[in-house]
Amino acid sequence: NEAIIAASAGYKAVRAMSVEQREKIITEIRRLTREEAHTMAEICVKETGMGRVDHKTAKHILVADKTPGTEDIVSNAKTGDNGLTLIEMAPFGVVGAITPSTNPSETVICNSIGMIAAGNGVVFNPHPNAISVSNYAVDLVNRACRLAGGPDVLVCSMDKPTMESAKIMQTHPLIRLLVCTGGPGVVKAVLTSGKKAIGAGAGNPPVIVDDTADIRKAGKDIIDGCTFDNNLPCIAEKEVFAFDNIA
Repeated sequence: NEAIIAASAGYKAVRAMSVEQREKIITEIRRLTREEAHTMAEICVKETGMGRVDHKTAKHILVADKTPGTEDIVSNAKTGDNGLTLIEMAPFGVVGAITPSTNPSETVICNSIGMIAAGNGVVFNPHPNAISVSNYAVDLVNRACRLAGGPDVLVCSMDKPTMESAKIMQTHPLIRLLVCTGGPGVVKAVLTSGKKAIGAGAGNPPVIVDDTADIRKAGKDIIDGCTFDNNLPCIAEKEVFAFDNIA
């Protein structure tokens, strides 16, 4: 409850900012993420016992460089015989975000950039097996915010997030949108909470290789994909169906 109230104060502060001011915060988040990518990768591997430091470092660099910011928050105008319509992108308010153990700090930073760009506050309920690295990322976002002239606290988390704290978040009146990255169970809980929700569940894609493929390249790409971070990401290849004539 305290985290949600603090995130609500952060939301009111960022809502009052110009888009240009929000982009300054995001620029600082990107910079600090690049600088501290290796540190977060080391903490994550030590805490969760999963993945590879070099690959997790690459994932942090990816979210720093490729997560869309305020460039996606564009206004549109439509005009015709009956007048002018102006369409502006508005924030939801306080977003409740549940993050995984497979990509914990990367998800916190990716979520934060997109949600701050839109003028939202965020409260995180990290996976219990990745609390330290997730909260490191939450602190990084708030440090970046202060460096850019924003409020001291813009995104929040808890010392000991649990399933119970997730349930409180899913029913709290200040939470206007839920976002969940995780396994089928937790994603289903969010999508059936009665609140507006976005769920990113397991992908686990198969690969189909037929006789039109560049076999040598396909083989290398599949191995590179399925071994990345020890096959933790659910977007990584999980099984291969190969045609008999190329198998």
